Amino acid sequence: MSRLATGRGRRRTGAVGTNVLRSEGREKLVGTARYVADFVVPGALSGVTVRSPHPHARLVEIRRDPRFDWRGAVVVTAADLPRLGAENVVALIVDDQPILAEGVVRHAEEPVALVAAATREEAERAANHLEVVYEPLAPLLDYELSTTDFDRFSIEQGDAARALRRAAHVVEATYRFGAQEHAYLEPNGVVAIPGEGGAVELRGSMQCPYYVHKALARLLGLSGDRVRVVQTTTGGGFGGKEEYPSVVAGHAALLARAAGRPVRILYDRAEDLVATTKRHPGHVRHRTGLDRQGRLVAMEVEIVLDGGAYATLSPVVLSRATIHAAGPYRCADVTISGRVVATNTPPHGAFRGFGVPQVAFALERHVDRIARTLGIDPVELRRRNLLADGEAIATGQRVADAGDSRATLEAALRRGRWAKRKREFAAFNREQSAKRRGLGLACYFHGTGFTGSGEIKLASVAAVELVRGGRVRVLAASTEIGQGTRTVFAQIVADTIGIPVAAVEIVEADTARVPDSGPTVASRTVAIVGRIVADAATSLDRALRAHAGRTADARWTPRDFARAAERYLDSGSPARFEARFANPARQVWDDAKHRGDAYGAYGWAATLAAVEVDLATYEVTVLDLVSALEIGRAIHPRMAEGQIEGGLAQALGWGLFEDVVWKNGRMANGQLTNYILPTSVDTPPMTTVLLDRPYAHGPFGAKGVGELPMDGGAPAAVNAIVDALGVELDAIPATPERIAAAHARSPA
Repeated sequence: MSRLATGRGRRRTGAVGTNVLRSEGREKLVGTARYVADFVVPGALSGVTVRSPHPHARLVEIRRDPRFDWRGAVVVTAADLPRLGAENVVALIVDDQPILAEGVVRHAEEPVALVAAATREEAERAANHLEVVYEPLAPLLDYELSTTDFDRFSIEQGDAARALRRAAHVVEATYRFGAQEHAYLEPNGVVAIPGEGGAVELRGSMQCPYYVHKALARLLGLSGDRVRVVQTTTGGGFGGKEEYPSVVAGHAALLARAAGRPVRILYDRAEDLVATTKRHPGHVRHRTGLDRQGRLVAMEVEIVLDGGAYATLSPVVLSRATIHAAGPYRCADVTISGRVVATNTPPHGAFRGFGVPQVAFALERHVDRIARTLGIDPVELRRRNLLADGEAIATGQRVADAGDSRATLEAALRRGRWAKRKREFAAFNREQSAKRRGLGLACYFHGTGFTGSGEIKLASVAAVELVRGGRVRVLAASTEIGQGTRTVFAQIVADTIGIPVAAVEIVEADTARVPDSGPTVASRTVAIVGRIVADAATSLDRALRAHAGRTADARWTPRDFARAAERYLDSGSPARFEARFANPARQVWDDAKHRGDAYGAYGWAATLAAVEVDLATYEVTVLDLVSALEIGRAIHPRMAEGQIEGGLAQALGWGLFEDVVWKNGRMANGQLTNYILPTSVDTPPMTTVLLDRPYAHGPFGAKGVGELPMDGGAPAAVNAIVDALGVELDAIPATPERIAAAHARSPA
């Protein structure tokens, strides 16, 4: 079925769908993987960043202490950029963010100067002898008071206002959520190596080498061929190393150009916590109409996100949030409006889920509130309203496999023994005076790849090369950040051609060697880039078979393939085969109206959470999670399950533990001692059910998986707390203090 669904893999070697060894696993296990901090760069200086202590201020002057010996230090400020031939901008979506503050600072921790010296200690000592004169200005720290929009989107389907007036029931509430720190294993770090005539080579920890490449070319006024960006082994990203490495890379490159020597910038954990982007905080207001049978007839949704001081990737986060705000439910009349606004806080940016966790939390909490208000079982309410195959989501897109949302719900209910455990928990709560148990549920979906026409405009390219020895080399900019990209690409190529996985090698993400296959974001690596890689491998296979006179159905043996490859290469035939994204799902999208085919594919999921709440301390123990997901076909089931478990754990952290405390625009708890992350003790047993429903346009039927599980963990857990205590929790994280306050407000 999988082979027919994709038209690829007809000579399968059995790699796809199996748990082959991870290609980079051994080097990480034994400690030979080289992270950016491990690179020895002769003559490299260490760079540090001088940051504003104020959330908003006029930058009056930067003075050097005349008593300090500056001969061993290199200093760069915004005033030096013209001399260095640099433009003061971090190139991304909107040119609003300077690489160094000039004239005014708009958030605490904003970079105002750069210093490099032989060692980090010497650089910090020199930085401490820079006197920065500020004139503090009144900051805007409350996003609800902001009148400056970075972007806004709206979706209109039918007439929601009229439908609300006619509805038998109307339920309204507002749901709030805080920021979240990425907490990747490895903080940000890069090394910049200057070349002749101002050229630069940049190596570092990142997700998107071509984002950094674009930013450096613009910053330094260079053509693309004079900028080389290479990803080093990267200890996690989660979106936090999507756009922010362009800032660190720009700082290192400026210092390297000024010094004429390589410069390394390595953040420590404290700097990384307070200075880098976070998940967007904000709120979602729902006003929902239902008929007497509990069917949705109108949805009015308002989204407001805090973007911080600069736009970064806020427009695309808001766009995805807006599209997903109505969830996997049918509703004829829908109005969704979204805004992302400016404040004097550090910019918020990309984070796993890209705006969907925020709206999924609000919607799934609201569905449970509706169920309680109407006296309908929350499972039954979802059953009545979940989309069926061929029905339309809020953008008007008719989704062929929308019924998989219902299938995942039923699978999760069965595996989680929902009805039986409801009875068991009711008995437990009658017998216990110190604790309460509850069950919660969330249904959710997530689009694969860039939104709307994004993939079409990006036109990603990937390539494969035939090399001697019967091997095939994959060239793509998709990065390995712990999710298994290298292994999955090797599986796809191996089964497309019919060769062993060991015969496939993956080139490092190096802009001098690999084409631009787009960023490693948006659950697009396997479903989008993997499909392009498969197309390129198919072209290689056809060319080799034609040259060798072999039919399409003849299986390769390793020896036959190696011999054919040698003869082919000896003939001087082209060894490299490229493929480009070709819009296989035939998406049609209207950017102006936000209507049409938002994504080529969606993943569908349902998660059940069981919790126990201590009535003395209001601490929450998540007893277990059961999730059923439809992600097409899992190329590597064990790694897919690892992505699911990791995403759910991260979602529980956001929903229950992780509270970014802001004080005068700064993160006040910027240490891992008081920014509370869930540990292995807090991570519950998890059961995962994968529905094998191959997607026709993905490689071997695969869809995206990385972001989907991030969307459901928080609402499922909070709904379980509500079930246990009979309270309403409308804000996360659901800390003991917040739960206690809600319990105190609830009727006796």
